[in-house]
Amino acid sequence: MSSTSRSPHPGDCSVPVHVAIIMDGNGRWAREKGLPRHEGHRAGMKAVREAVEGAVESGVEILTLFAFSTENWQRPPDEISALMTLLQLYAEREGSELKEKGVEVRVLGERSRLAPGARAAVERIEDSTRGGEALQLNLMISYSGRAEIVRAVRTLARRVASGELDPDEVEASHVEGALYTTGLPDPDLLIRSSGELRLSNFMLWQLAYTEIHIAPVLWPDFTRKDFQRAVQEFDSRERRFGRVVSST
Repeated sequence: MSSTSRSPHPGDCSVPVHVAIIMDGNGRWAREKGLPRHEGHRAGMKAVREAVEGAVESGVEILTLFAFSTENWQRPPDEISALMTLLQLYAEREGSELKEKGVEVRVLGERSRLAPGARAAVERIEDSTRGGEALQLNLMISYSGRAEIVRAVRTLARRVASGELDPDEVEASHVEGALYTTGLPDPDLLIRSSGELRLSNFMLWQLAYTEIHIAPVLWPDFTRKDFQRAVQEFDSRERRFGRVVSST
């Protein structure tokens, strides 16, 4: 999968190259059904497959899923343990099918904080799917937008301190080069499930000019039709990137 960024053009909307998703609503889904929260997360795995297949069918090149935030580490230990187990199960069960579909998986975030079994599982799925050309699937795990920016600032500060970089020459490209998503184009479209209207500390730098689609369904009920509906709506948007598009 090429990581070459596509330069945005006002009014150029067709199929988004890069779609990001905030997968929200697992807990509420479980609560509505009288189930423990981890059952909502388990049900959400099916929706991940639906989103991946919807992306492949739509011709999307990059799909980024917000799977686990750094703030999620503050949840009860039993829920965290269940999430780590589900991550391991996903990597083990879906790896071969993703490889067959030509999906390359990358895990972005503070993976050092993952449980050993989960960390080993995501490394295996990355290795087994490397080179897939149909879709690049980024799983944001142990990730937060602010922490990512702080990490990038520290990287640049070290370069300045070593004399490698003049502070007066620091540009946006230097920051982008220090992010987890270095080399990738910014998302064209952000989908958030469950009807909530917030970014939840997700890709704060990269979403500067991203179009947003709010899906009313809870994440476990999200299907490829919901994904395709978001892509179709995106096609009707006029993207200006802060500029004025001539009407002539």
